[in-house]
Amino acid sequence: MGRKKVIITAAVVGTAHMESMSPYLPVKPEDIIRQAADACAAGAASIHIHGRDRKTGEPSSDIELIREVAGGIKEKCDAIICITTGGSQMMTVEERISVIPALKPELASCNAGSMNFVLSGLVSHLKPDDPKWEYDYLSATYNNVFTNTYYGMETYIRIMQENGTVPEFEIYDAGMINNVAYFRNKGILTAPIYLQFVMGIQGGIPASVDNLVFLRASAEKMLGDNFTWSVAAAGRNQLPLAAAAMAMGGNVRVGLEDNLYIRPHQLAESNAQQVKAAVTIAQTLGLEPATPDEAREILGLKGKNKVLY
Repeated sequence: MGRKKVIITAAVVGTAHMESMSPYLPVKPEDIIRQAADACAAGAASIHIHGRDRKTGEPSSDIELIREVAGGIKEKCDAIICITTGGSQMMTVEERISVIPALKPELASCNAGSMNFVLSGLVSHLKPDDPKWEYDYLSATYNNVFTNTYYGMETYIRIMQENGTVPEFEIYDAGMINNVAYFRNKGILTAPIYLQFVMGIQGGIPASVDNLVFLRASAEKMLGDNFTWSVAAAGRNQLPLAAAAMAMGGNVRVGLEDNLYIRPHQLAESNAQQVKAAVTIAQTLGLEPATPDEAREILGLKGKNKVLY
């Protein structure tokens, strides 16, 4: 028998980190495209993308901007492109979901519950002359709820399934697994179930091996064995939790969205550098990174030729 495959996702930019925090964070479309292609070449089967305004770097839900990024990545590599519907927690539900019918991606994030998604602690990393919007955006999360109601989640699930997009459920705490099980048990969720355990966000479950074991066990109790899972841990917990997840039979997400560093006090110079570190861990454990097409088969995706970018 061949060695087991592990899906490595690269979350290349996100909305938590700012260009002023690292010279290596890709914000302009051409930089996101280049780093995504390099991450795929390094071993990432899936690329998770957000839109950032070309001029200011602010989170953007502009369809044409996201089409440019997704289309550019598709031209350069074979990676699965997972488009966010989380966007910025300050965006409306309509802004966040609009990308799905417009672009019909293979895979898209689907936040599995409301939470306090607090990024205000990152303000301390800003300098006095950094753009005012960065301070305002991060500070505002201290008095904001990242809203994902049951009505909203059902709307996301239905729109994704109507467009052949598999939801990647972002699980920030154990109760969100119960939300996914609810929609599965009601017959609303019929697509393959893919859970991304996002750990270490202020307001969500802390990043620890004990908590990861708990999340996986909870998912098994509520969903049986009919799901695929992955781990995205924030900050310094990124690679240690990736190693634990792979040892437990799961998949992993790395990337500058979640962590700007490759080791303590050393900034990662690219998303590909973190992907290479994940590949090294996988190979040490007797695993191999799944190719994009192998990951498509594992996740039950429709294929890159059935998207609108």
